[in-house]
Amino acid sequence: MNPATLPNARNMGYSQIVIANPGALAFVSGQVAQTADGSAVPVGLEAQTRQVIANLVKALKAVGASPHDIVQMRIYVTDLDEDAMAIAMPPIMAFLDGAAPSLTGVGVAALAGPDLKIEIEMIVQIPT
Repeated sequence: MNPATLPNARNMGYSQIVIANPGALAFVSGQVAQTADGSAVPVGLEAQTRQVIANLVKALKAVGASPHDIVQMRIYVTDLDEDAMAIAMPPIMAFLDGAAPSLTGVGVAALAGPDLKIEIEMIVQIPT
């Protein structure tokens, strides 16, 4: 929902309010640019965003969901500014493929590793 009494977030690719149907929810821990095989973290926000999205795709597949089942996303970015948003948001919007979950972006001083630049967590409505 994007009520007329709130800013129109749909133009930015998310919703001000999302109502989840009764049923199971999956809480996906924050995904960073690490791989299952322990490969080195990619350098730069763009490459890290691509790896984080690859991890999100795998998490959705594991629970039988798609981006349209995401209820909420939280995106944590170090050194968050307009340039960082211009790098991170286009691949995130492509991943969402028209889905518009509730979304919060947070600038943080650091993440769990010194080379990490972005982390994304999700709440997903499990399809019935």
